[in-house]
Amino acid sequence: MKVLIADDDQISRMITKAAVEQSGHECLVAVDGDQAWELFKLHRPEAVVTDLMMPGLNGLDLCRSIRGAEDDSYTYVILVTSHGSRDDVLAGMEAGADDYVTKPLDPFNLRIRLLAAQRITSLHADLARYRSALSEQARRDPLTKLHNRLKLTEDLGELHSRGYLGNYCLAMVDVDNFKSYNDLYGHQAGDSALVSIAATLAGEVRESDGVYRFGGEEFLLVLRGQTPEGAGVVMERVRSAVHSLQIEHSGDPDGVLTISAGLAAYTDEHRAGIEELLKEADLALYAAKASGRNRVRVASSLTTE
Repeated sequence: MKVLIADDDQISRMITKAAVEQSGHECLVAVDGDQAWELFKLHRPEAVVTDLMMPGLNGLDLCRSIRGAEDDSYTYVILVTSHGSRDDVLAGMEAGADDYVTKPLDPFNLRIRLLAAQRITSLHADLARYRSALSEQARRDPLTKLHNRLKLTEDLGELHSRGYLGNYCLAMVDVDNFKSYNDLYGHQAGDSALVSIAATLAGEVRESDGVYRFGGEEFLLVLRGQTPEGAGVVMERVRSAVHSLQIEHSGDPDGVLTISAGLAAYTDEHRAGIEELLKEADLALYAAKASGRNRVRVASSLTTE
């Protein structure tokens, strides 16, 4: 465990440092509250042992600063007081301290509190990992392992909230005649086909692009930095790769599962909102379906026809 000591008294620092190191922990030392705060931001220690009264930030202000800076991590704060008055202890706890010890410091008492600190911070680290895993799970489609619509909404919202100035394209993708495939081969085969197609979509685009399961047999791709022409080339490659899987489908004119795609573009000339772009991509997909399936259509080309 990494422990930060903040104390303006040299003897107290030496005693505290010895107790921390004898407990097997890594030690950082600050001679005042301002230095302690800088060391905290740089190293993010699991525990802080801070004097109540010292130059710069005092112990209470340091506690408040630490609590205000925490996100998924947790720092266990032990306040050191000169006389352990009830008012000092209460003020420390209200400022965010977890425990306190009094001067002159008893190394045994500090080591006991560091054991508690290690247990508490370990539990918080476990909880942070669980929260992260649950958050990721909530944003993944359980079948295909692609990101889902929740993640898509967040990513597109972030893209637009940052005032993104570059081009990007949305590609709405649908598996052709998938209902008849499920009817002929069963839902288990249908699920297996979706997994294969999802892996192909993800494998044919760049890591910076996004691939999402939009729902059912529909997928959506976010192609960053692409013009409609460039995105069209990408999607033709994707369409061809899915066709090359040769997933047999006797109910399709091609004899295999294929995909159709509709493209919409966010460009300097077309600063459309998210909903408008999704609608344009959907209309382009409908046009691809209506013109024979197993093809890619671009929304901007529909207005010129």
